[in-house]
Amino acid sequence: MSLTQELKARAEQSATKYPETTHAIMNNGITILREEGLVKKALKTGDKIPEVTLPNAANKTISLQELLLENKVVLSFYRGGWCPYCNLELKALQQALPEFEKNGATLVAISPETPDNSLSTSEKNNLSFEVLSDTNNAIAKKFNLVFTLPKDLIEVYNGFGIDLNSSNGNTNQELPLSATYIIDKDGTILYDFIKEDYKERADPEGILKFLKNK
Repeated sequence: MSLTQELKARAEQSATKYPETTHAIMNNGITILREEGLVKKALKTGDKIPEVTLPNAANKTISLQELLLENKVVLSFYRGGWCPYCNLELKALQQALPEFEKNGATLVAISPETPDNSLSTSEKNNLSFEVLSDTNNAIAKKFNLVFTLPKDLIEVYNGFGIDLNSSNGNTNQELPLSATYIIDKDGTILYDFIKEDYKERADPEGILKFLKNK
């Protein structure tokens, strides 16, 4: 089953699990992002990325620019280990990792979670690629991916037991859009997949197809 199929199945399961009022609040959050045009403002194909230096799950500083000296980079921004769609994506990326590397790309994921929480996410999903912690979404903001959660959506998340204050180590209630990039060795974005709907992610099959054609 492809990642796209897994995400669709998860969304269909969720639709039967929660009350209609809950789904209305979550869907309205997506609608607000579309109305604000956040995707249009985000860095895209043809843009150059900013300097990216962040701690990994072991609190070791990783420079994306140094990684780019060796290979292209597949860069995935995800919301956090508390997000079931993110976990599906991370597992799918892990499965595709050998093929990414075979086709000249290093895989890196970024979330606003603290290093300790990133370590938990990495261990839970048996990830062998770098998972970086973007404190206060500093890097995601440079990619123009960050938004603040509406109050009613924060309440829904709290009801789910999701504590962003604890996950992210701040009280900002901010998240990045889920976004995937392929970045050339000179820092130019070659490919982008950015959606307001957190249930949509770049399928590794599509990423790999792009890498093979480059």
